Amino acid sequence: MTERLGIVVSGSLNKGVEVRLDSSASIEDMAVGRFVTIEGEKRRFFGMITDVSLGMTDQRLSLTPPDVSDPFIAEVLAGTSTFGMLHVSPNLVIGGDATAILEGPQPVKTIPSHFSAVKLSTQEDVELVFGTEDEKRFFIGNPLDMEVKLCLNLEELVKRSNGIFGKSGTGKTFLTRILLIGMLQKSQAVNLVFDMHNEYGWAGTREGGPPVKGLKQLFQSRVAVFTLDEENSRHRGVSTDGVVRIGYDEIEPDDIALLRQTLNLTDLAVEAVHQLFRKFGKNWIQDTLDLKGAEELPEGLNIHEGTLLNLQRGLATIRRLPFIEPHSPVNAVKAILEHLDRGINVVLEFGRYRDITAYVLVANMLSRRIYDQYQSRVEKADAAAKESLKPRPLVITIEEAHKFLNPEVAGQTIFGKIAREMRKYNVTLLVIDQRPSGIDSEVMSQMGTKITCLLDNDRDIDSVLAGVSGRNELKSVLAKLAAKQQALIFGHAVPMPVAFQPREYGSAQSYRDFAPQKDAEEAIEKLWD
Repeated sequence: MTERLGIVVSGSLNKGVEVRLDSSASIEDMAVGRFVTIEGEKRRFFGMITDVSLGMTDQRLSLTPPDVSDPFIAEVLAGTSTFGMLHVSPNLVIGGDATAILEGPQPVKTIPSHFSAVKLSTQEDVELVFGTEDEKRFFIGNPLDMEVKLCLNLEELVKRSNGIFGKSGTGKTFLTRILLIGMLQKSQAVNLVFDMHNEYGWAGTREGGPPVKGLKQLFQSRVAVFTLDEENSRHRGVSTDGVVRIGYDEIEPDDIALLRQTLNLTDLAVEAVHQLFRKFGKNWIQDTLDLKGAEELPEGLNIHEGTLLNLQRGLATIRRLPFIEPHSPVNAVKAILEHLDRGINVVLEFGRYRDITAYVLVANMLSRRIYDQYQSRVEKADAAAKESLKPRPLVITIEEAHKFLNPEVAGQTIFGKIAREMRKYNVTLLVIDQRPSGIDSEVMSQMGTKITCLLDNDRDIDSVLAGVSGRNELKSVLAKLAAKQQALIFGHAVPMPVAFQPREYGSAQSYRDFAPQKDAEEAIEKLWD
C-alpha cells in the first residue's frame, strides 16, 4: 500500500502547496527533492518536495517547551500541538475527464483542494510521468530515495544543445559518459567528443578505484579514438584510429581571436591578425614570425612595433605545440567526417596537451570546419528537397565550456553560433562546465536540457536556473544535493524537474547493461582473429 505522508492545508499556483504531515510520518524521513503524488478530488498532481519545516498550533510552546522526557507527553504533542510541514511544488497533473487521462500528464494550471492526500510516489507514478525504457527513452538513474528507473527522452534531448554542470568532483564526467552511452544506444545522432582529460575514449579514471571502461571498450565498432598525442596513447595502451595534426596554414584569424585571453593578446594585436592574413594569405603565421621588426612589414600594413611583438609572442606559443606543423599531411576534418558519416562516434583525446590554449584552438578549428560541411550538405539537401541527403544529427561535446561561450567571445565562436541556431544544420552541443556563470546568458537560455550536480556559488546557481519556472524552489533543491552522485535534471528531455541519483557505472554488471549484445559478440570474435 502506498505510504501516505499528510494532507494539503494551504498553497497557491505560483508558490506551491503546504502539506501537514500525519503523526505517523517522521519529518526526519522527508528529504528535499523527493517525488510525491497528490490525490485531488478530480485530478492527480505530481510534484517535488522543495522544503521541510516544523509547525505548532500554539506558539507559546516555542517559548516554554514542555518536558518531553515523559514518552506519553511527547506522543500526545506529536501530530497535534506540534507537526511537520512539507512545501511541495506541483509540476504535472493528470485526470479531469477521459480525454485528459488519454493525453497523459500535463503542466499544472490549478492546485489540489484542501485536505487532498499526499503520498510517496510509486513506481507506477514515475513510469506514468517519465515513461519506461524503450527505443527512445534511456534509463539515466533513480529518483531520490526510490528504486525506480528514471528515463529521459533521447529523441528530444538531441534536438537542442544541452549542458551538464557541477563543481569539481561532483561526478560530471560519469554523468557525461552515461549520457553519451544513452545517445549511442537510443538516438540517431553521432557524437564528436573533445576529450581534454582522456576520460571518454578507451578508459577513464575513478577516484580511489581502478580505471573504468571508456566508450571504445563498450562499443568497439561504433566508436573511433583519434589523438593529438600518439606517443601518450601508445604509453597508455590505447589503439587509435587516427592522429590529428594541425597545419599553420589551417589557422585563421577567428581562431586567434578566440585565444586572445589565453595568449594575452591586445585588441590591437587581434585586429592586426586580420590585416596580416589578408596580406600574407595561408602562410601568414610563418611569415609574421619571420619578421624581425615593424620595419619589415609590407607596405600598407600599419601595425605598431609593440603590437607586432605582442602578436609574435602569442603565435610563438602556438608554434611550440607539438601537434602544430607548417603543413599537415592528413586532412583531420575529412578523416573525422568519414567516420561520422558511417555512424561511428569520434573521441578526440588530447593526451599530454591539456593546456587550455591547445584545447580551445583545436576544438574551435575542427568544429568550425565540420560545421561548414554540415551547413553545406543541409542546404543542398533542402534545395533538392531530399531529406535523405542530410547528414546524421551531430552532437559536439566540449569541456571547459565557459572558455568558448563567455560573453566576450560567444559571438565569435562556432559554439555560440551552434547554440543559438538550435539544430538548424543538424548540429547541437553538449557542454560540460563547473562555472556556468561564465557562459553567456543567451547561450544558456537556448539549452534544452540541463543536468546539474551540486553548485555552491550563487552566481552559478542563478545562471543555471535563469528563466526556469519555479526557480526559487529548484534553487532550494539544488543547494541540498549531496556532494557526489546526485543531480537535478530539467528541460525538454523530461516532463518535469526531478532530483535523481545517476545509475551505477564501473562494475561488470553495469558494463553488460550498457554494451549492446552485437558489440559484445564482435569484441569476442576479435580476440580469436
